[in-house]
Amino acid sequence: MVRPLKESAGERLFRYANVCVMGLLGFMMLVPFLKVLSTSLSAGWAADAGQVSLWPAHFTLASWEKILERESLWHSLFLTVVVTVLGTLLCLLLTSLLAYPLSKAEFRPAKLIVLLIVITLVFRYPLIPYFLTIKNLGLYNNFWVLIIPQLITAYNLIIMRTFFKELPKELEEAAQLEGCGYGRLLFLIVLPTSKAVLATLGIFYAVTLWNQFLHPLLFIDNPNLYPLQLKLREYIISTDAQISVTSDQTALIYSNTTLKAATIIFAAIPILLVYPFMQKHFVKGAMLGSVK
Repeated sequence: MVRPLKESAGERLFRYANVCVMGLLGFMMLVPFLKVLSTSLSAGWAADAGQVSLWPAHFTLASWEKILERESLWHSLFLTVVVTVLGTLLCLLLTSLLAYPLSKAEFRPAKLIVLLIVITLVFRYPLIPYFLTIKNLGLYNNFWVLIIPQLITAYNLIIMRTFFKELPKELEEAAQLEGCGYGRLLFLIVLPTSKAVLATLGIFYAVTLWNQFLHPLLFIDNPNLYPLQLKLREYIISTDAQISVTSDQTALIYSNTTLKAATIIFAAIPILLVYPFMQKHFVKGAMLGSVK
């Protein structure tokens, strides 16, 4: 039986200090979210008067009821879900198809291609030529402009390439002896054993697609194609929100402030619900596919 190593006093002190510091930082990052959530659950007059802290003032669901009545918000949510799911699958597929050959030593142009990819991490594209290129491709006011420009990112590609390089060569050699080509190797052997890095990059791509703002702002002016973040911006900057009053006509049950807060939380909820189920794979994949 192996006995666990006994911590020294210094190691124990460091662990406690680390937990305290990380807990404090985590709470500091959570405070803004709690403030917005509390505002969305507060009466409008209380929020406008600055009475909301980390706990709702005069609790009410009126703001949530109001935003959930907006059909355009549900339309934008559905569009964003479709873009996120479809885009994430396409991103993972194309990233895998490019990363796999780049991980092979026998693919001679790999080093040059990787160098060119790394250069894109250092030097960003000029915005105006980029805009004109996307427009000339017929993607202006097009659903696919929300997906195609995000299909492969250099950082995610390098992570997946590094992960593929670390896979045991014996596994692929055994499959090749059975007659597997590179295509079957990728889809039947490599990808099924790469669930950790696929989950990690899937989260990266999904969050990017869900939160994208610049591309819709530049390339979409059709309200029917507004993703959730652009619709959120529209609600935040609008000043024509209708205000309701309670039966005594003295207290506002919601206001622009509480409506905006509820819309912000509404947009964040799906990602917050998905991440806990992916956290285990996310941490493992980030470590296994880390760049040396």
